[in-house]
Amino acid sequence: MQNFQFLLPTRIVFGNEVINQIGEEAKNFGKRALIVTDKGVLKTGYVERITQCLAEVQIEAEVFANVDPNPRDKSVDQGSKKAQQFKADLLIGVGGGSAIDTAKAIGVIMQEGGKINDYEGLDRVNKPITPLIAVPTTAGTGTEVTFWSVITDTKRKFKMSIGSPLMAAKVALVDPTLTLTLPKDITAYTGIDALVHSIEGYTATLSQPISDSLALTAIELISNNIRKVYANGKNLSARYEMMLASMLAGIAFGNSDVAAVHCMGEAMGGLYDTPHGVSMAVCLPYCIEYNLISNPEKFAKIAQALGENTVGLSTLAAAKKCIVAIRDLLGDLNIPSARTLGLQKQDLKKLAEAAAANVAVESNPRMLDQQDFLSMFQRAYDND
Repeated sequence: MQNFQFLLPTRIVFGNEVINQIGEEAKNFGKRALIVTDKGVLKTGYVERITQCLAEVQIEAEVFANVDPNPRDKSVDQGSKKAQQFKADLLIGVGGGSAIDTAKAIGVIMQEGGKINDYEGLDRVNKPITPLIAVPTTAGTGTEVTFWSVITDTKRKFKMSIGSPLMAAKVALVDPTLTLTLPKDITAYTGIDALVHSIEGYTATLSQPISDSLALTAIELISNNIRKVYANGKNLSARYEMMLASMLAGIAFGNSDVAAVHCMGEAMGGLYDTPHGVSMAVCLPYCIEYNLISNPEKFAKIAQALGENTVGLSTLAAAKKCIVAIRDLLGDLNIPSARTLGLQKQDLKKLAEAAAANVAVESNPRMLDQQDFLSMFQRAYDND
């Protein structure tokens, strides 16, 4: 028996073409909108569609597109200055996790002042951020429904986690059609990111019954659809299911936590600037191998959700099928090796130190320290 809490401050509007509702949603919050996005999303024409919808309800819009794949504190500074100069009273984050996380961080600075580095950790934000509408264009981060922002401290080369319910978006407009333009590699990387959120949200020490149910559903949806969208990005049905999975995973880990995979992947992203999703992917099998004995029952259920036949197996043997399923999936998606991503032997200790300093360490289902992280990084390096 377990006492628990569940929080979802964001209202969700989900479905094909719901992007067309953004004007009606936005007019409830402000008249001057700063659209936070990146140069890749600008090329898709989505921002133009949004700007047109806003104009139809007499909302002025400016665009800030200086967002990097791993969002930086410097971009937050630049974006918050632009927002203040424009006198924005509404933020719209359009893109993957980088754009939406940057929009959240800009909202913090607009209300609190200072630098985003001042707010690292949980519940250091004291005021609600500027109203934010989140419009994800990838099926991966789930950040549209979480109250966390991950921003790179450029001086430390360290990914900071900033979290508070006061940072949640007012509305998440989740439109699967916006993922139809994603290249196959980004489709794979963001899809694995959503899978990691599901697995870690399900197995973290802070997991609870509602997050467990959402996470298992997300794992099954991803298992059934990620290969389909990788093979054919125009498969709208599979895109729909992947977007739904990503969102459910975001709600799950937002009420539970992430764990060792994020500790390792964010260490790599901070040092090498590797894309978040692929960093998660290369670390995932080693963390599962390490964590599996902490809760074989849950890992056996993950294996089943991933499509493995566990009939007649012991709980531990069924749990180990999870590793087989993950390695098969990473192979089918052509996920590169850790060394191909830039992992270097001389950096392993530094990466282990950064991983051990991550706020998610305490939520890992099996106790671990810097030496354990070093061992996992070494395995990732050796298994090139």
